[in-house]
Amino acid sequence: MTRNQNIVDSILNLVGETPLVKLNRVAKHFKGSYFAKLEAFNPGLSQKDRIALHIIENAEKKGIIKKNSTIVETTSGNTGYSLAMISLVKGYKCILAVSDKSSQDKIDLLKTMGAEVHVCPANVPADDSRSYYEVAKRIHKETKNSVYINQYFNELNIDAHYKTTGPEIWQQTQGKITHLVVASGTGGTISGTGRYLKEQNPDIKILGVDAVGSVLKKYHETGKLDMNEVSPYKIEGLGKNLIPTATDFSVIDEYQKVTDKDAAFASKEILNKEGIFCGYTCGAVLQATKQYNDLGYFNDNSFVVLVFPDHGSRYMNKIYSDSWMKEQGFV
Repeated sequence: MTRNQNIVDSILNLVGETPLVKLNRVAKHFKGSYFAKLEAFNPGLSQKDRIALHIIENAEKKGIIKKNSTIVETTSGNTGYSLAMISLVKGYKCILAVSDKSSQDKIDLLKTMGAEVHVCPANVPADDSRSYYEVAKRIHKETKNSVYINQYFNELNIDAHYKTTGPEIWQQTQGKITHLVVASGTGGTISGTGRYLKEQNPDIKILGVDAVGSVLKKYHETGKLDMNEVSPYKIEGLGKNLIPTATDFSVIDEYQKVTDKDAAFASKEILNKEGIFCGYTCGAVLQATKQYNDLGYFNDNSFVVLVFPDHGSRYMNKIYSDSWMKEQGFV
């Protein structure tokens, strides 16, 4: 598979078909072979282009989104950027409720892309009127001719990756993949990609990445939402303080939790050793892979694909800022 080198009708035709790159130095001491699916090669610099375009185009076909519609969504930043980009191309208005955990880089980008941005506190319960979930719902109710994307509870989130990311990885690896390591937030990527790959080969292990401070790992293991698991953390787009229905837990074999500090340093390790300028969650994926390796999940024949969700340019004021790293006590 090669990326489209032809003339295309718009930037939206460049969504998907992202490259798979061998990881050399960061995986030098791991058992098996390791490859990164670089989702920053999407035009919006993240995997969220896939779901944003899929959901909007489905809504257009059904007549839910029409001329002069307003797109409303809850986002940690990347989905918002994708929606803002698509809205500009298609002529829609875009209003976003964003967690204050999102980097200032992301918030500034969303405004630059023409979105109306409402910044909401991250460390409040999901049902609190100030949470970005509830703010988005309120804006949707108050805004005429608006459409709420609702990525956390939208089956099309899974469907987008089932139809694109999964087949791409299967084709790129020529069916050799044995393990997939994916950050779990809304759950669309891990669920859709994992579902497709397991249909091709049920022996493929789908390994999730969760954050310390999130409820997903415990829920996967027990089937119960334990709010005692919830605590503040810094990684964006990873973990949750609720259970998204866009996560198909039956597809996921295991979770590992990672800390803010470990994920931050792993992101820098990817940059320094592979030259890949990656986002915070990419570091979380590498850190979880290290932990899985230490636990003996891989052998010399393992063919492991890590999904790297986004680009490092969105974290210049966070993990790539020495002062921010010091403020967190990481350095």
